[in-house]
Amino acid sequence: MTIDVLENQTDQLPNVHPAIRTLGVRDIVIILSLSILAILVSRDAWSDILRLGLVDEELSYVLLAPCVIGWLAWVRREEFLHCHIDRGWMGLPILLFGWFVYWYGFHADPVLWRAGAVVILVGTIVTTAGGDILRKLAPAFFACIFLIPVLPNGRYRIAAPLQMATAQATQVVADVIGMSVQRSGSLLSINGVDVTVAEACNGMRMVLTLFMVCYTVAFTIPLRNSVRFLFLLASPVVAIIFNVVRLVPTMWMFGHRSIDTAETFHTVSGWVMSILAFLLLMGFCRLL
Repeated sequence: MTIDVLENQTDQLPNVHPAIRTLGVRDIVIILSLSILAILVSRDAWSDILRLGLVDEELSYVLLAPCVIGWLAWVRREEFLHCHIDRGWMGLPILLFGWFVYWYGFHADPVLWRAGAVVILVGTIVTTAGGDILRKLAPAFFACIFLIPVLPNGRYRIAAPLQMATAQATQVVADVIGMSVQRSGSLLSINGVDVTVAEACNGMRMVLTLFMVCYTVAFTIPLRNSVRFLFLLASPVVAIIFNVVRLVPTMWMFGHRSIDTAETFHTVSGWVMSILAFLLLMGFCRLL
């Protein structure tokens, strides 16, 4: 009798917390299908992103971005498989905002046009799967910003001050170690040879690439949020410092060796300094 009473009381309890369904194979297929559809609908913008990444070496980071996004999602695959399907209102504002930016950018700004295509893709995924996937895969979604190429007009606003600051720092370091270097704006001269600190050597490329790599590392290995923030904050500073260290011997090479030899040194040293900067940041991370 007691068991019957308990069963009757259990049947009468309100269903306050209904079972929440997690992602299944069918849901993943739907997400992938709608994501492909979102890319096809805005395919002109995606084609332009791919074209810029292939033809402009300053924008080649957008070709690495899908690998970064995929890796950040892969390391969180357990969280992804346990995402709750709660198709609600959260994804719809993102999708509508993406469409507005895409439409406005088509008429006014190509950068916004491409950014709108990326936001449409994110909004489609969140609308299909629900807000839980946005919370659990937040680092992968934030990494979608690396898919948006910034054209020279936008880069110049950052590159121009970097060029001046890099030239000034290079001259100061050269003077300290006894190298005679003259400067006029971002133009450096040594032994009558002029070397312009252009966008290719102002640290911009190293900053973007190093920041992307550091972002991947910061959200791949287990770290406290404060350490992640300091790690990412230090990456552009370290990149610029190592770029100045790279330019000082490059100036000496231009002043005392042939142009071809100096340009080869400049190219090779860029890869070396990128690796050294990353290793220094990893040591900084361990120290923190």
